[in-house]
Amino acid sequence: METIGFLELNSIAKGIEAADAMLKAAEVSLISAKASCPGKYHVLVSGEVAAVQSSVDAGVQIADGCVVDSLVIPRVHPQVIEAVNMSTLPEQMNAVGIVEYFSVTASILGADAAAKAAEVTLLEVRLGTGIGGKSFVTLTGDVAAVEAGVDAAAAQAEESGMLVSRVVIPSPDVELFKSLY
Repeated sequence: METIGFLELNSIAKGIEAADAMLKAAEVSLISAKASCPGKYHVLVSGEVAAVQSSVDAGVQIADGCVVDSLVIPRVHPQVIEAVNMSTLPEQMNAVGIVEYFSVTASILGADAAAKAAEVTLLEVRLGTGIGGKSFVTLTGDVAAVEAGVDAAAAQAEESGMLVSRVVIPSPDVELFKSLY
């Protein structure tokens, strides 16, 4: 398992500058760097723990007070990166869980917690683009696993006040299920 580092900023210009500094500071791979709503910028990198930590530290330093949140997750579940890139297709229709957050960073933590807590497939981690800066995680699996995954994904966000809503749909309509991927 790899380590990921994430930086969420409230300035697009400083976000681009921070992304450049992050990539120059250490040997990391850029997973995503883009603007999101409402005028935020986020950077997601992966690599070895020390390199990712150095990269995030460099981004925070250059961001000069524009950091909304940052995180480093060692041994991140591999599905998190796939779901950010929307590269996972479910094998069959199952229950669906959706966890919605006020912050983009909370969704990455939630997705990792869900994937580690239960036998679920992460469908998507939507990072604030086109949804007013909020974020959400969608996942699928059998009902019990989805419930456990949603519980894990929601737990930390509930404590920090970043949870908007959580839903488990035991038997989604086929058309709805197809619309999620």
